[in-house]
Amino acid sequence: MPLRVELKPFERLVIGDSVIINSGTRSCFLVDGATPILREKDTVTAETANTPARRLYLCVQTMYLKNDVTRQRESYLGLIKELRETVPDSGDQIEAIEKCIAGGSLYKALKEIRRLMKREDEQIGRASCRERV
Repeated sequence: MPLRVELKPFERLVIGDSVIINSGTRSCFLVDGATPILREKDTVTAETANTPARRLYLCVQTMYLKNDVTRQRESYLGLIKELRETVPDSGDQIEAIEKCIAGGSLYKALKEIRRLMKREDEQIGRASCRERV
């Protein structure tokens, strides 16, 4: 079943190793096939991977877009360990991520990591508020 994608003006879409940049008007198209796709807003760059969850996201994003789990496996395991140490109460979410990876559902793993990133942001925000008081 094709994926329907709507892009805002100048929005970017990553399809495998390629980036599609929309023109100045809104557009809609269908993508048929199993090529990995991410919207630019759902990507993390090396510069923005500044927390354990974001570094994990970048690693899994690379696995997904390059369709190469084995090359990133060692980094992935190290990042999972780091995440367990820095966010010890995230065990359930980490297990869900690991289950997705083991089952080959990399896009679902990215969705789980986004939830973890949101939680991490909330914890960082609470810590910053406490420091200001």
